[in-house]
Formats: sequence, C-alpha cells, structure tokens
Amino acid sequence: MGGSADLAPSTKTRFTFDGAGDFEAGSYNGRNFHFGVREHTMAAIVNGMTLCALRAFGSGFLIFSDYARPALRLAALMEIPTLHVFTHDSIGVGEDGPTHQPVEQLMSLRAVPGMMIIRPADANEVVEAWRVIMQLKHEPVALALTRQALPTLDREKYAPASGLTKGAYILADSSNGKIQVILIGTGSEVSLCVEAYEQLKKEGIQARVVSMPSWELFERQTNEYREQVLPATVFARVAVEQGAILGWANYVGATGAVIGMKRFGASAPFPHLQKKFGFTVENVVAAAKEQIARVR
Repeated sequence: MGGSADLAPSTKTRFTFDGAGDFEAGSYNGRNFHFGVREHTMAAIVNGMTLCALRAFGSGFLIFSDYARPALRLAALMEIPTLHVFTHDSIGVGEDGPTHQPVEQLMSLRAVPGMMIIRPADANEVVEAWRVIMQLKHEPVALALTRQALPTLDREKYAPASGLTKGAYILADSSNGKIQVILIGTGSEVSLCVEAYEQLKKEGIQARVVSMPSWELFERQTNEYREQVLPATVFARVAVEQGAILGWANYVGATGAVIGMKRFGASAPFPHLQKKFGFTVENVVAAAKEQIARVR
C-alpha cells in the first residue's frame, strides 16, 4: 500500500483495481494512502510502515526528493526496503520551469550509501524493475520515471528488458563484432541513443547501445560481466542522461563525452528544451563521431 505527496493522478500511482479503496478514518482496508503535500512526512511514514512489515511506497516528483532526504537517508541507514516512485524526472517537465526540473537529484541519490536508483527506459524495463524491487529486503529504492510518454522498444529487434536485473546490458550491438563507439543511456535517453545508433549504422559506423538503468545493480556484477558490457579496449564512449554529469567519468573515462545538464533547466515546451540542451539524435551522432576521431 502507499500513495502520493502530490496528486496521485500526476504520478499515476493510484490503485484502481476492485477493492483497492482508500485508507482513511473509519475505513482501514484500502490500499491508497493519502499523505498530503508533505514529502518528508510521507517518507518518514513509509519508513514506519516498512518497519511494521508492510511493503509500503510513497510517490512524488523527483525534484521534491530533496524535501524527503532525511527520511530517505535514514531508510538506507536502517537497511529497510522502502520504495519511492519519483516521476517527472528530468527537463521533460517543460513549462513547469527550472524550479521543477531536477538536475542534481539523480546524482545526489546515487551518492547515498545503500540506496538503489533505477531509471527504466521503457514499459518493459519498468516491469523488470518491479521484479527486482519486490525481492529486495535491505535496500531502499528510488524508481525514477518520466512525465512524458516514451516509446516501447521492439524487443524482437533489441535485447530483452530482463537485462535490467544486471543494472546495465547491451541493448543493441555492432553487426560485425567490432565496436567503434559505445552509447550509454538511462531512462528516457535510451531511445535517443537507439535512434542515434540506427543513424550511425546507416553510415557504416559500428556502435553499441548500453541501457544502464541502475549503477548500483551494475556495480554488483562480476568484473567479467562488466567488461563484457563496457570493454576496456573501446575508448570512444558517449553517455546521455538528462541530469548532472558528475560521476559519468567512471563509465566513459576521463576523456569520454557526456551529454547532460551543466546548468539549471528553462521554462519552455519540452521539444524546445531537448534542442536547447543537446538531447537530439544529431548531437548524439556528432558526439559519437568526435569520440571516434579522438581515439584515432
């Protein structure tokens, strides 16, 4: 059971199945919990519910994870499997402006010891994320989801979404086994990497796309697996994420390219923001070519 510290329809977390109902005075059988607009209190209540052997969750906009941080940190410190569904996870919030567009929040949550962050690329990765989440016993999770609709990747053409369980996996690969550049994406930017991959493929450039929904899960894998996904012999790398670039050097190297946010966002329709901040197929393709030329 759980609920939202915002309007539940905004985060799409309201249970609507028969009998779900609302948990409220005089009616304690409901699954939907109304926390009110108070993120810190919500996260603290979720901690308490989890300590009482309930599998509880809270939800809200990712930007407001800052308000909930003391309780989130305490959940990690206590090693309890609380769940926080954070939506509106990027500049995709658009006209709400820079006050509501998270930039540093993903990285700051990744910095919390013991907390797992999962940012799925499409509906299938969301399903696989829930498979992981419901087996956890000691880690709190921040599930980062978009506001905008995302394409569902063709899993007959690209790798199965079950690769999410390992934190990062090869989504699309070069046709001849020789990799010239690796494109790494998370969440909504994975489909952008796929489009860039298809463009590079048309131009005869051998690229690999890695979907990386969870740094924490990836770091738990064997050295052999991590080397298989991100071979040390491939120096040309581009990471794409609509958030702060801090930390990406771990995966692209000191001279790799990172297309991310280096400033606060802006108030404008999302398509305008994508172009303004470089989250376009053309920019990813250009960055990939620059990386290949650098290595040469």
